[in-house]
Amino acid sequence: MKFDVFPVLPERAPPTTGGLDIIPDDPWQHRQVVDKLDELALLPHLAPPGSGRGFVLSTEAAHALVDDGGTLNLCRDLGLDTATSMGHLEREIVLALLAAPRTLRFASAAEFLAAVAIRRNIVVAARATRLAFGTAEANRPESHWTYDEDRGFTVLPGQPLIDALTLATQPEAGDGRVYAFSCYRATEYVMLLGMARELERLNPPLLTALQRQWETRAVQSGAFHDVFLVEYGSLAAPLPPRYYVPGDRVWFRNPDALSSDASGYEGSWVIYLGNGLFSNFWRRDRPYSLVSKCLEIYHWRHGTYVDAEGDLRMNEAIVDAKVAETAGDPAALATVVARMSRLRDGRGRYADGGCIDFSREFVRNVCPGTAAIVLPG
Repeated sequence: MKFDVFPVLPERAPPTTGGLDIIPDDPWQHRQVVDKLDELALLPHLAPPGSGRGFVLSTEAAHALVDDGGTLNLCRDLGLDTATSMGHLEREIVLALLAAPRTLRFASAAEFLAAVAIRRNIVVAARATRLAFGTAEANRPESHWTYDEDRGFTVLPGQPLIDALTLATQPEAGDGRVYAFSCYRATEYVMLLGMARELERLNPPLLTALQRQWETRAVQSGAFHDVFLVEYGSLAAPLPPRYYVPGDRVWFRNPDALSSDASGYEGSWVIYLGNGLFSNFWRRDRPYSLVSKCLEIYHWRHGTYVDAEGDLRMNEAIVDAKVAETAGDPAALATVVARMSRLRDGRGRYADGGCIDFSREFVRNVCPGTAAIVLPG
């Protein structure tokens, strides 16, 4: 089912962008960024150089591309084909970074280039990921993984971490079997794989440390966030509801108090793929638009039931039917999307908020000398 991006718009934000900044005030570092922007044909979209060292969209480009603070239509507006061109995908990534509402600062030009490459890798990995949804049970390829209740799923000694992650998430890389994941764990594997592929080129000692870590104990859930990720945006300074950068990890909250108590339906963790689409690990050929994600989460309230053991469960067939019904009714569609496209309520509160989070998540610095990843041991 295909949806247009937002039949109704949330409040419009001014077309102001913070752009990019490379912290060392070094002409050579500046030159590396300029060269990358030139490679991606983005220099015409920048404001003329000023007294600062940053890179900012021109007023004209900001109005043309991100007039409402959102980045969902960058591919459409610029005619980018990110499905077949890695250059186009990187162009979308960097344009979205330049459109950030507040300045994004990088510890070096190398960290900026690494961030672009990791985001590209994450999108490629997320597109290829196909999993079975499971919260109570999970499994992994026995050729590369083992499980221990205290250590989680760990990689068998001698089996490369990159291969293990690929086989667990991409059926075509192995025997075609689809493995069971929660959406939270799935995003961890996809982000770790995207990072590991760049570390193989850029920082092999850190990749070796990751290998040792996953042979010993998995880093997951809150610890994964703390060790590997940074958040951009907050409750006090939320991002625009339609601002996303390809490679972001995104949380959509279920704003319904009852259905959010069903295991696995508290919300939805996804990767932003670019071109207005979000990952769908369970139906890989049907990635979500922002509208379709809003509709699905809204209708979870209609698919919730209590099983024979007294546990809350979800009837996905009912959810799919309700989504199709609402999608075919323009007035109902506009009402649901307007309701769900609000920023979410704070933790533990269920009132007037929607499903949109205040922040996005991405990988910390990874380059030698500026890496900000400290493994727990």
